[in-house]
Amino acid sequence: MTPTDQTPQETVGAVCPICGGTGYVRLHVPVGHPQFGKAVPCTCKQREIEDRRLGRLRQASNLDHLQSMTFDSFAVPDGAVNEIYQSLREARMTAEQFADEPTGWLLLSGPYGCGKTHLAAAIANWRIGHGMSALFVVVPDLLDYLRAAYAPTSPTTYDERFDQVRNAPVLILDDLGTQNATPWAAEKLYQILNYRYNAELPTVVTTNQSVADMDPRLASRLRDPRLVRALPIYAPDYRLQGRNESFGSLSLYSAMTFESLSDRRGEIEPKQSQSLRSVLRAASEYSEQPMGWLVLRGPYGVGKTHIAAAIANRVAGSGMTVLFVVTADLLDHLRATFQPASPVSYDQRFSKVRRAWLLVLDDLGSQNSTPWAKEKLFQILNYRYMAGLPTIMTVASHDWSDVDERLQSRLQDSTVCTLVDMELPSYRGARAPTRKRRTTRRRT
Repeated sequence: MTPTDQTPQETVGAVCPICGGTGYVRLHVPVGHPQFGKAVPCTCKQREIEDRRLGRLRQASNLDHLQSMTFDSFAVPDGAVNEIYQSLREARMTAEQFADEPTGWLLLSGPYGCGKTHLAAAIANWRIGHGMSALFVVVPDLLDYLRAAYAPTSPTTYDERFDQVRNAPVLILDDLGTQNATPWAAEKLYQILNYRYNAELPTVVTTNQSVADMDPRLASRLRDPRLVRALPIYAPDYRLQGRNESFGSLSLYSAMTFESLSDRRGEIEPKQSQSLRSVLRAASEYSEQPMGWLVLRGPYGVGKTHIAAAIANRVAGSGMTVLFVVTADLLDHLRATFQPASPVSYDQRFSKVRRAWLLVLDDLGSQNSTPWAKEKLFQILNYRYMAGLPTIMTVASHDWSDVDERLQSRLQDSTVCTLVDMELPSYRGARAPTRKRRTTRRRT
């Protein structure tokens, strides 16, 4: 008999017809074979051993409450073609490929609730479900896990835990950037990621932060295209689907559409009406394929907000993430997050503004231009400038003196920003010119 003909010959126990309930059998092999006369695990015992091994992997990966997060449950609407769903499809396809054959690093970035954690957990669940190793850990939990090793009652030493994480065959770090940024935490994360970077060990990182805002040592490694595949996800927060969100005011402008816009023919001079029609055509084209920045500039009441809202409503109707907000209100919303009772953190709200697929800032320049306000607006708009995210601004003044000089240079970049001046009379209180009635004298 050859080794491939190894079949159970007799049981060591007397209960199960295969293993007798003991879980072990002797193989039917010729005399002289290395396993002749030896007891080996039965099929049922092998299943039990494998279940225990997978259970340990799942427990170490903190996946007990994330078992439902699989590739099959990561839904992308069929037939959707816009950029949001394209980014979701590409992210899922790349994550599936990585789970099957992990090489290099995968960086999943995007706002809260866009599906980053789902895909990261799906990678871990797929690998563990196929009997392969993966360590999934939320970054703040990882740091707590390492700190706990200093406790006298810890079953393992710090060095053992640190080595387990650093040398994991596949390491998945969820929510990088949400940890308490102490010097110790920054140093431990750098040590882990730098080691894996140099060893080119398969690693998945999810974050809602911009790489530019991270520790420069980590940022330089996460920007390395030779090793890191960056996948930005632009989807809206799925947790808010079907619910109204208090932040952002587009719902207040739902009646402001292209259909409700008028070229004011008969109300203003023909040349002005023709100019307005050109503006409306440009706005309509922008709404079909938002790219770059669009700045609508003109006096109060000429229709800047209506046009911006019409674009936003059309884009939102196609499923893209749109944030429409008056600039002064935006700064109030950011300040409100510092209150103890705030339902969201400053980082969450700030990230949402910066990463919205389309951001509409109404009345830029009307805000109180404190140094803090200027800095926040510059951070938001500079991020969007560098990321190439579509942005619309309405401005009432031709005077840029209240705008941060750094932001002025970006607004004057004609390769990114299209400036549309609307030199028109105000809609408010305007009346169409009255026409003289033509009368005829009736003969008597």
